[in-house]
Amino acid sequence: MAVGETSKTQAYSPGLDGVLAGETALCHVDEGEGGLRYRGYAVSDLAGNATFEEVAYLLLFGKLPTWKELKGFAMQLAAESILPGPVEALLGMVPPAAHPMDILRTSVSLLGMTDAEAADNSHQANLRKSLRLLAQIPLIIATVHRLANGKPGLEPKPDLSFAENLLFLLTGRRGDETARAMARVLDVSLTLYAEHEFNASTFSARVTASTMTDMYSAVTSAIGTLKGPLHGGANEAVAEMFLDVTSGDRAEQWVREALAHKRRIMGFGHRVLKKGDTRSAIIQQHADRLSRICGDLRWYGIATTIDRVMQQEKGLYPNLDFYTAVAYLLMGIPRELYTPLFVCSRITGWCAHVMEQQDHNRLIRPRALYTGPAPQIYVHIDGRR
Repeated sequence: MAVGETSKTQAYSPGLDGVLAGETALCHVDEGEGGLRYRGYAVSDLAGNATFEEVAYLLLFGKLPTWKELKGFAMQLAAESILPGPVEALLGMVPPAAHPMDILRTSVSLLGMTDAEAADNSHQANLRKSLRLLAQIPLIIATVHRLANGKPGLEPKPDLSFAENLLFLLTGRRGDETARAMARVLDVSLTLYAEHEFNASTFSARVTASTMTDMYSAVTSAIGTLKGPLHGGANEAVAEMFLDVTSGDRAEQWVREALAHKRRIMGFGHRVLKKGDTRSAIIQQHADRLSRICGDLRWYGIATTIDRVMQQEKGLYPNLDFYTAVAYLLMGIPRELYTPLFVCSRITGWCAHVMEQQDHNRLIRPRALYTGPAPQIYVHIDGRR
């Protein structure tokens, strides 16, 4: 076979686009009417009716919880909501300019060194580690942010939901009507971000897990993958775009000029969902409602104008990140924390995939299409020119 050619049995798809690389019972990404499903449940039903805690339980335990199971789950998360001493010490001495995702990646790796069960890959041990990660990652993110900005630390409140605590830890907001509305939208966004089949970070976690290493190593791989701008960080980039536009009055001119200069408009298109992202319509409705509750229609006005022009001119639809940025701007969440916030949700999917991989493991070891030189004859160094 000539260099650069593929045989009939060696089809090549750049970026593994469309390649089936494994099996999963966790998530079905469907461009049709059904949309995205977690363990058979439509994400629209989950976002509209369930809490993020219920969705996390579904992904990790394989079923929706009863009231008793949900209460026990919440109690377990509360009990694990404390950082080990070495991790707290690390957070107190990281360089001020360190990227929050770098800090989170290193902190999770250190969590693995402090967990006595780290090397136990049994399903039950991995479940317990998953709960610890779900409980502790928000604390890492909030601690990093508050230390960097000279703010006093905050402790999670046992009477608050996961989303309410996350909003409180990051912004200090809780209790009033607006804070409750923000927490509800944040809860929905966590549900929508929780899982999405074999995306880059999840696949990275599964590849790592397939070597039968520990949960923390797999999650560290996933965090490192998510940091890349082609995977995570899109909602942060969308928020920066909105801030650059500044007002709805100049949004149409801004986006048309950007298109004329062939600049990329963030928050549109999806590698798999070519006909639109059902999650986007869900979060758009919540962003609209939250804008009205907050009495701030600026960001939503900018977003809808850019959305309209992009559909008219490019036939492109917004993805989940686009209107999520509107909601996070309204909440006052710092933009550099948008991608770490993604981790607070997707950790459920990552951990569920790691357990699924290791419960039915086969080492993931694909092949590559060789494009190098043809076979060469070795020449001794004395005879080379």
